[in-house]
Amino acid sequence: MKSLIVTADDVGLHRGMTAGAIKAHLEGIVTACSISANGRDFDDAVARLRDVPSLETGVHLTLVEELALTTGERMPSNYMRFIFSRKNVESELRAQIDRVLATGLRVTHLNGHQHLHQWPSVFEATLRIANEYGIRYVRRVNDHGGRAGLARRAAIAVLNRLARGGTNDRTVGVLEAGHLRDVKPLLDHVAGVTELVTHPGVDVDGYRHWRYEWDAETRALCEPGLRDELSRRGIALVRPSDVHAGREIITTV
Repeated sequence: MKSLIVTADDVGLHRGMTAGAIKAHLEGIVTACSISANGRDFDDAVARLRDVPSLETGVHLTLVEELALTTGERMPSNYMRFIFSRKNVESELRAQIDRVLATGLRVTHLNGHQHLHQWPSVFEATLRIANEYGIRYVRRVNDHGGRAGLARRAAIAVLNRLARGGTNDRTVGVLEAGHLRDVKPLLDHVAGVTELVTHPGVDVDGYRHWRYEWDAETRALCEPGLRDELSRRGIALVRPSDVHAGREIITTV
């Protein structure tokens, strides 16, 4: 049986990203979203998500760009700066999860902004905390399919090799982050438990340095006939909690 989780990342960073996730759930195929506890629009996201309980919520562990909950200081600006900063991040990971749990939202999964949770020391801490908190789904980036330039493909190939563990078998959509215009070609690469990682948005007027096409990604996720296509291919559309009962987190790092 092939199962597909469709997750919208970056909820809470910007109101438009939250709106995109909810729209792509209500009108499309998104089954889960990931909220940044230190996002500038976190409170708005929490209020909106309370009205959409069918959209499962996870924590998008955010260790770059935003302000740290534990210190109030600006985090490193990107992946490489974080790696060379050599910070002990476990207290920040816990603070972010605790902030989301304190809202009363049910947390069903964990993943990382810019997939930084895959860095081996961070991944080990993430898996340990997930087991402690009873969070049964942790994303492992193991990306297949998709189109991108050589540099992007090389970066994702390295990312695929970093973490050995997590809950899902593979991912799709990471390669074309922010530029997903057609979901159907990625369905050829769904096997076992696969997570489609997406970044929908509506009228996002911030984070322009990412150069993401948020509205186009929202439209792709809401394309008519997608659910019929999944059914035709024998792919079950599921949520992270649907995976919990039959599968344990693999903790080999």
